Amino acid sequence: MKKYKYCCIGAGGIAKWKHLPGYGALENIEICAICDINENAFDWVKEKYPGIRTYRDYPEMLDSEKPDIVSICTPNKFHKQMTIDAFKAGAHVHCEKPMAMNEQEALDMIKARDKYDKRLMIGLNNRFTNEAFFIRDYISNGHLGDIYYTRCGWRRRRGIPGMGGWFTQKALSGGGPLIDLGVHMIDLSMYMMDSPEPITVSASTYRKFEGCKTRNMVFDPKKNGIFDVEDLAVGFVRFANGASLSFEVSFAMNNDEEEWFYELFGTKGGVKYRKGKLAIYSEMNDTLVDIYPDTNYKTKALDEFRHFIDVIEKKKKNISPAEDARKMMKLIEAAYESADLGKEKSV
Repeated sequence: MKKYKYCCIGAGGIAKWKHLPGYGALENIEICAICDINENAFDWVKEKYPGIRTYRDYPEMLDSEKPDIVSICTPNKFHKQMTIDAFKAGAHVHCEKPMAMNEQEALDMIKARDKYDKRLMIGLNNRFTNEAFFIRDYISNGHLGDIYYTRCGWRRRRGIPGMGGWFTQKALSGGGPLIDLGVHMIDLSMYMMDSPEPITVSASTYRKFEGCKTRNMVFDPKKNGIFDVEDLAVGFVRFANGASLSFEVSFAMNNDEEEWFYELFGTKGGVKYRKGKLAIYSEMNDTLVDIYPDTNYKTKALDEFRHFIDVIEKKKKNISPAEDARKMMKLIEAAYESADLGKEKSV
């Protein structure tokens, strides 16, 4: 069994709770090093991974460690260049979502991937859930028929991520909940529809909670920080195959509770996914029926990290390819332009 040297760029929450535990659980991965410009970010690393080497400069880490696989877990602004530099250093890349700040950056990453003959997977973890596995298989067997409309969203009541930090600075993030949360549910909806080509989008964005002082917000705000992104985005997308999609995503709005969801409406049946729970609405023997699949499998149907190893070894087709993420960046970019212009925009 080939052993892969692994490094991570960025030592924030997504590295702590997802990437290092995910790769660390694989028997053929050697976790070598992690890089972050913030020295304090290494406190948890030294506690949980005492043998790992730490760097403040990622080119130095790439040059010294010569990794086989690199995770990019940094603010969105840095995804493109870090990914390209990792390819140049001879590594395959697992880049967190969103893929980039815009479509052109995504295209540059794809070109670099092909130039250096490497593999690139985007960290759209919702594609790897048991629920997504079940529904994709259910759809492939024709049970929903022609899916012509989907509705999705991620609505937080007071879930502005570190208000004043990089998530709320457009220069670092590219936007607010649309590019952060919308990527998940819009992507999942399109994935279930077999990634149709978007042709137009009409969107509106709002920033109503700048300076919010709610005492029981989910995330602690950063004092005197920047908040120049939207806190709510809504929109409607038309696809080339005639299907359509509506979305609603927020960091903050006065709804009852946080929820993430998608609904698929087909000619033979419908699906509702809400907060990790599935329901199927269909018809049998000329009678309406509701089905509630139990996807609490003893072992996870798909593992994002093991899957990337299979992709690298050319055993499997990439479940979360850069091409789909590029399409998503194109859609999001057009949605922001539509909101700025106040009219429908071609994608």
